[in-house]
Amino acid sequence: MLEPALVEALAAELHDAEKRRVPLRHFSSRFPQMTIDDGYRVQRAWLALKLAEGRVVRGRKIGLTSRAMQQASQISEPDFAPLLDDMFFDAGSDIPIDRFIAPRVEVELAFVLSRALEGPEATLADVLAATEVVMPAVEIIDARIEQFDRETKAPRKVFDTIADFAANAGIVTGGRPVRPGEVDLRWAGAMLYRNGAIEETGLAAGVLDHPANGIAWLANKIAPYGEHLSSGDVVLAGSFTRPAAAERGDAFHVDYGPLGSISFRFV
Repeated sequence: MLEPALVEALAAELHDAEKRRVPLRHFSSRFPQMTIDDGYRVQRAWLALKLAEGRVVRGRKIGLTSRAMQQASQISEPDFAPLLDDMFFDAGSDIPIDRFIAPRVEVELAFVLSRALEGPEATLADVLAATEVVMPAVEIIDARIEQFDRETKAPRKVFDTIADFAANAGIVTGGRPVRPGEVDLRWAGAMLYRNGAIEETGLAAGVLDHPANGIAWLANKIAPYGEHLSSGDVVLAGSFTRPAAAERGDAFHVDYGPLGSISFRFV
């Protein structure tokens, strides 16, 4: 376990790296004793810095929900982090790329809760009952900690990603919101286009067999800490495509079929 003073220092490094847009080297290589719990401790310390500056938590994101990503990260469960008010963008927006270091985009579904959801025994059915609407969403992920080490080219470990807000940096919502019983969410799919060329396709069943399963997992995961998901929270259920890199001038369009579409551009 990392000492409390070190946890605070690493959170301050992340805060500064985001502001200066200069990525950090891997915490896990600097501190080989780092654990998943340490990653969440750093994440919470960084969140405290953001809240002290006036940011507001509007929900949560769940990551590493696909089996392939879990195997690549050598973990057996997803990760999570808060969504803050300044991370939200409207569909059709011009998004300033200078907000980010190395942005990539992922295709997801967002659940908007109409009532609180508490663990430790929350189920898929509980999630659907607590959900007001499900809407198309695109997550913008970033790397305040380098994705690959600048010298060794080794990938960052899950401890690094968790500390780095589970890589989240932005969310774009749009399309046609639906009530959870209106469609079979496992078959909700999307096609991701960048500058008119199709990059990725996927089905929401790729998220733990059903995207609501991740939200039940999250409610149960945070319950031992006295936390729960609140009414009005927006919860990103996890990506069902690989991330697509973004550069200035790139225009993205995500076609969700019956659920509509989301378009935006990095400027």
